[in-house]
Amino acid sequence: MRVVALASVVLALAAGGCRRDMQDQPKARALRPSAFFPDGRSERPLVPGTVARERATADPVVATGKQGGDFVREAPLPVSVALLARGRERYDIYCSPCHDRVGTGAGMIVQRGYRHPPSFHDDRLRNAAAGYIFDVITRGFGVMPSYAVQVPVPDRWAITTYIRALQRSQNATLADVPADERGALEKAQ
Repeated sequence: MRVVALASVVLALAAGGCRRDMQDQPKARALRPSAFFPDGRSERPLVPGTVARERATADPVVATGKQGGDFVREAPLPVSVALLARGRERYDIYCSPCHDRVGTGAGMIVQRGYRHPPSFHDDRLRNAAAGYIFDVITRGFGVMPSYAVQVPVPDRWAITTYIRALQRSQNATLADVPADERGALEKAQ
């Protein structure tokens, strides 16, 4: 009986070792020869009509935030209430955990011990081109990861426009208020 039990254990261990791990499976490596395809290449040509993910827009300024190698000063999309509302919604989802709801950089993630991002109200970022903010959202910067996969191009511009509105709101003066509405604001004080 012991011999049968011992043989069963040895057989189970041996059978468990007979497997093929993912790292050992047959596969083609990029830019290496392959006998699998008739042309001998492992990589396949692009399907006609394929468009790269970030270049899906016809306007390269919208896709990159740059014109002639320099960041654009203003967002290339028309500013509207709908764009700002979308920017606020996307900002609250993706940005506020670190930057907080008003952009001071004291979000919940920071309160839990992560590195403090810069405030959007610092002069450096208030004077930065809109294309720069778009580029940071797209590529990441420092410990901030890229959000290119999670946030589509139009939403990145909406967030950029909303950040500009936050910057203006936190540094507004009475001169920024339309003259016909200043009276109501002064009464509220």
